[in-house]
Amino acid sequence: MLAMNYRGPHRVRIDRKPTPEILHPEDAIVRVTRSCICGSDLHLYNGLVPDTRVGMTFGHEFTGVVEEVGAGVHTIKRGDHVLVPFNIACGRCAFCREELYGNCHESNPQATAVGGIFGYSHTAGGYDGGQAEYVRVPYADVGPTVIPDWMDLDDAVLLTDVVPTGYQAAEMGGIQPGDTVVVFGAGPVGIMAARCAWLFGAARVIVIDREEYRLAFAAQYCPAETYNFESLKDPVVFLKQTTVIGADVCIDAVGADAAGSRMQTILGRKLLLEGGAVTALHWAINSVKKGGIVSIVGVYGPIGALVPIGNVVNKGITIRANQASVKRLLPRLIEHVQNGVLNPKALITHRIPLEHVSDAYRIFSSKLDECIKPVLVPPSARS
Repeated sequence: MLAMNYRGPHRVRIDRKPTPEILHPEDAIVRVTRSCICGSDLHLYNGLVPDTRVGMTFGHEFTGVVEEVGAGVHTIKRGDHVLVPFNIACGRCAFCREELYGNCHESNPQATAVGGIFGYSHTAGGYDGGQAEYVRVPYADVGPTVIPDWMDLDDAVLLTDVVPTGYQAAEMGGIQPGDTVVVFGAGPVGIMAARCAWLFGAARVIVIDREEYRLAFAAQYCPAETYNFESLKDPVVFLKQTTVIGADVCIDAVGADAAGSRMQTILGRKLLLEGGAVTALHWAINSVKKGGIVSIVGVYGPIGALVPIGNVVNKGITIRANQASVKRLLPRLIEHVQNGVLNPKALITHRIPLEHVSDAYRIFSSKLDECIKPVLVPPSARS
């Protein structure tokens, strides 16, 4: 089969790899119809996530048709068109029983934090992902969800990560009616978090980024006030002035690739001495009001980082963070899509053949051609 092949930082290519097979009675084999490149895939691409091994296939956002199921799979069958959450979750461990599917212990038992994730390094279990023609899906009775007949595939593929992650970012913020919410990062997740902030009653939503085309998109889609941090002398001072006492909620939707601080860039992105550049998290902590909430969905590496913990303590800030529990949120989000409350597919700006995956990464990582969200389409899905 054709599959994306990671060859080291900034080097990916399309290759032929063996088609996956059933390895466990609870497995399914899915023929991919859509897969995305996620902003967090760029953390892998840029070499910021430990134990990202040469030969791995990325891709934790995908839909596909079930081709084969193991003897222990009963909720889906051959021929079903499914969306597959990025979380690999067993459905029965202590964390899954609490609907913390992103922290499943059985799918990644050697880790003390994250559960299994498709295509996201061996720190997340070492599972190959969906930027390929076929994927082996473990625990296929738990994650895969049959796509409703009325749903567009482009909407469905964004329900595997972008929509639930953005929604959970707003949910974890504990947004109350009348709140001011600041979102750092105008990538797809940040844009979706800003859009969802209104659903929880926000009265004012502000998005901070440095790419003008992304800010323009956010201003129209969310809608939100947008500011380019490169035009601000100090983003924190500006946000304190415009909100008077600080934002009620700040959302970090950037993660390890953040720009805006030379020191953080050198330590976290160049020398890899901390788990990424934590610039956006600094800004969030310092911009939120006393007693406010900081919600983190941006991805950071597992090693330590220079975080102003004294400000967290002295301001009485609550920090909430996790991988999105996609399965928990899907029923509500499917309803929002059906009712027109959310329009996920509007985020997709580029549909690229899987065979051109290296070009897709170059375009997305370099922010070329005003790319917001690229989707890869395998050959069988184009016929």
